[in-house]
Amino acid sequence: MTSCSMASAASSFVVTPNVTSNTTTVKPNMVMLPIQNTRGSRLVVKAVEDVAPPAATVEVAKEEKPKPPPVGPKRGAKVRILRKESYWFKVVGSVVTIDQDPKTRYPVVVRFNKVNYANVSTNNYALDEIQEV
Repeated sequence: MTSCSMASAASSFVVTPNVTSNTTTVKPNMVMLPIQNTRGSRLVVKAVEDVAPPAATVEVAKEEKPKPPPVGPKRGAKVRILRKESYWFKVVGSVVTIDQDPKTRYPVVVRFNKVNYANVSTNNYALDEIQEV
């Protein structure tokens, strides 16, 4: 019983692009297949096309919307905690970061001088759970 592989059927062929180009230089795409199936055989595919990016996409990037104003207190501001179940209720801490994503439930990270029972000195709070001092 004999077997036939695609590699032995053709040694090489040229693939031409379906899209016509405005340039005068044409670089054909070439695929080379080896005649013999050896241990070190490789399939070489080369595709080169020099196309300039459209100017319309560059203009769209420049016309981006302006950033919205920052939400919440600034970094380093002193805030009082209004969450009653918090260990640091009515304690003043300093703001570490504010997440500007509107989908974030607790965007403000506050650091305190004293640690809680779990030896943690930071916690996240919602904008309505803090009051700037």
